[in-house]
Amino acid sequence: MPFDVQVVVDSPSPHALADWWAEALGWQVEPQDEALIRRLVESGAAAESDTTTHRGALVWAAGAAVTSTEPGRPRVLFQLVPEAKTVKNRLHLDIRVGTDRQEGEVARLVGLGARELWRGAQGPFTWVTLADPEGNEFCVT
Repeated sequence: MPFDVQVVVDSPSPHALADWWAEALGWQVEPQDEALIRRLVESGAAAESDTTTHRGALVWAAGAAVTSTEPGRPRVLFQLVPEAKTVKNRLHLDIRVGTDRQEGEVARLVGLGARELWRGAQGPFTWVTLADPEGNEFCVT
């Protein structure tokens, strides 16, 4: 039986990082049901401390997700953790755009707040490794 896969990124600021990645990927931040959250808090099933306000809306503090409108793309969840990133990622995302669009995408992402770390090549294949605003490495290939 096949499984769905979700990519999870730890973050001390998951809502802000989800906003950044939604912009970077051209995806959308998955909406949260503010009315449901209020009902769960009012009924005692959740605590007020489980929530926060982001961009004027009541949301779960524990995280935010981004999704693509195209089927088959994985959901990316940004999960609240208390600590900042301290070491190199053991897993990273590749944004695959093709050689003809690579430099333009790198420039666009740097303009959004990414930082270029290094460039690599293997035969005809090239990549640019960037870091998102929290330092998580990813490649543009």
